[in-house]
Amino acid sequence: MAVSLHRRTGAVAFFYWLWDGLDRTIFTAIKFSFPARFVSPFGFLGMLTFVVFVILGISGALLMFYYQPMLDRAWDSVKFINDEVPFGFHIRNIHYHGSNAMVLLAILHMYYQYFSGRYKIRNEILWATGVILGTVTILEAFTGYDVIFSERAELAISIAASLTTSIPIAGPTIRDAMFGSGFSDFVLRFYAQHVFLLPLVMLGLMAVHFPRFLVFDVPMVMAIGGAILITGGVFPIDMGFKFEPTVPPGITVPEWYLTGLYAFLRTQYDKFVTGVLWPGLFIASFLLIPFIDRYKKFSWKDRPIITAFGITGIAQIMVTTYWGFYIPSDTTIPLVERLVIDPVFLYTVMILLVPLGFGFSYMMIKLAKESERKAKLAKDKGPKKVATINLSQKWINWLIVALLAFQVFLNIAAYNAALTGMKNISLFFIGIILIVFAGFFHLYRYGLNQAKNAPPPPPIHEEKPKELPQSIPTSGKLPEEKSVDESKKETKEIAPQITPPKVQADLGVGTNTIPDLGSSDLKKL
Repeated sequence: MAVSLHRRTGAVAFFYWLWDGLDRTIFTAIKFSFPARFVSPFGFLGMLTFVVFVILGISGALLMFYYQPMLDRAWDSVKFINDEVPFGFHIRNIHYHGSNAMVLLAILHMYYQYFSGRYKIRNEILWATGVILGTVTILEAFTGYDVIFSERAELAISIAASLTTSIPIAGPTIRDAMFGSGFSDFVLRFYAQHVFLLPLVMLGLMAVHFPRFLVFDVPMVMAIGGAILITGGVFPIDMGFKFEPTVPPGITVPEWYLTGLYAFLRTQYDKFVTGVLWPGLFIASFLLIPFIDRYKKFSWKDRPIITAFGITGIAQIMVTTYWGFYIPSDTTIPLVERLVIDPVFLYTVMILLVPLGFGFSYMMIKLAKESERKAKLAKDKGPKKVATINLSQKWINWLIVALLAFQVFLNIAAYNAALTGMKNISLFFIGIILIVFAGFFHLYRYGLNQAKNAPPPPPIHEEKPKELPQSIPTSGKLPEEKSVDESKKETKEIAPQITPPKVQADLGVGTNTIPDLGSSDLKKL
């Protein structure tokens, strides 16, 4: 009786039923695929950004149960979530570090598409929506840490209000719409933008930006979740200081993705030029890249000018980001002098970075291209065999056992840390558990992929032909040392190689010649 190995019962049958029911909906207009082997993580940056967006949506919805969007209760409600609500500390850390991860992943995804030239495959709309989506992501993160209304949030809000006011004509109207009439209702307006307006815009952009196929790599999803938890365990977010109108604010800086803009504002130059015009030109240049790039190839080495400009832009961002963080520690210097950056010095450095960064990058790209050409020539002339490292079955089994043991240990450690109140340690251990699970899952996938490969055929050894015997016995007796079967086999092998004897009529040549038989006797016959 045959037994079927493909029966669908329980949860498996339910998920298949659900998937079949969604087959006619818009949900399956985007095809989901799960790779059976390891693919470069750079190809999953867009998918990971979407996964972190989902994590932020879930954690943010849980925080909404206790947050109070009022001026005099915002900071206290967050402190209550952090200290009193069960698992509130964990959820808040996941939400905060998840927002930073989403901004970082969006930036990395954009630059990966830039240097790989993916926008050249007639993806101008996807590129434009991606750049806008990255900008909205930064705005979403900005409004998120402002609703706490700490001293840091007050600094960011004051800068944002002054920048909005500096916009010609439409500036005051935008400021009134975003901030309201002042401190009395701006927290509620920022809260509405953070939880409803901006996420709705992001979902609309994602609907246009996402391609037809989304590739979900389970180990990569677990790895990014573990990285967020580990970061929350190593760097738990603090509450900061509650903003008090009667108390002068201390020295603080905005989040890392805004410190570059903060460095320009600290030059005390025109706010519209430094805070609106420069960032606007930077975003506009990214939007126009697909229409400027006329190279036929996709590799960054084959597009030296575009690549050099991209590297120069990254260098300027890194320099201004560090400059925005840097504040002299000498307390004897007045606070205003410590915060103000010399505009001549800053803009001179930024202007010099353009030719230096572009020239150095362009030269290095050319050298890399030439080295690649020489390496290809050497490879064509050299040996073709490539060295590989293959783990034996024994080592794979030991590695699986070690991963399982480590997984059990980390679960027990995380549980004990949670019982003892070491909240950040529990986040750290849970993050490591997820990363170990990602490695274990990838190892399992690697084993399945290797099992599908057919084993190599055995080596073929060429047998030497047997030498023919010099004489064939004519008697009916077989040699005593050979059996009947062996004799038949040998006869079959030798028989095709024996040529039939030729009849020599009147020359008297043959194997059975009679000496007295002549030509006259043949006539009588």
